[in-house]
Amino acid sequence: MKPVFPALICGCLLLLVLPVAASPVLTTVSFTPNPPLVAGGPQEVVASFAIPSGTTFPREHELQLQTGLENPAWVIQVVVDGHDSARQTASGSAAFINGMLLSYSANRDVRFTVTVTGTVPRGATSAVTVLDMVEIGNTNAVVPKSQVVITQPVAGVLVVPEVSSLPTRTHQVVPTATPVAQSPGFAFAFAILGGSIAGIFRLRRW
Repeated sequence: MKPVFPALICGCLLLLVLPVAASPVLTTVSFTPNPPLVAGGPQEVVASFAIPSGTTFPREHELQLQTGLENPAWVIQVVVDGHDSARQTASGSAAFINGMLLSYSANRDVRFTVTVTGTVPRGATSAVTVLDMVEIGNTNAVVPKSQVVITQPVAGVLVVPEVSSLPTRTHQVVPTATPVAQSPGFAFAFAILGGSIAGIFRLRRW
């Protein structure tokens, strides 16, 4: 028989040297505006994830992000040991995070935040999946137990106030005639002229 004890020791040492891989875990999530969602209304979702302590994310893996919001825009911020690291943006119903952006030694604190903004589908009546994240392995298969799904119920439809199309009435202002003020000097001259004519007639009588 071949001794198996040295082989077991080598296997244990190999496990201690190789970092343990783990999928990200959801830590916090916030919504603007607050749920429930309103069909046809704008929505922003901010989800924060962390690589579990003492583990690392495999460089050859990637994260696939999807959303049920319409016309979505993505902002992904990676934070390592409390400092901003990689940042990327995307648009469309899906976004991806390369494993190289998240792969650090097991003693590092690696986190990332996913912000997705879009519009709640107007036809939504029950619930909308605002974020669906899975880890894809190097064989393009989904890593078991790696999926994180965030859904929210929909209540009501966004009501847009109608703008009145009735014509507005315009009031025509008719200017009033302003009386012309007579000059006092003109009235005085007219009185003197009248008095002179009357005096001339009197003189002729005499």
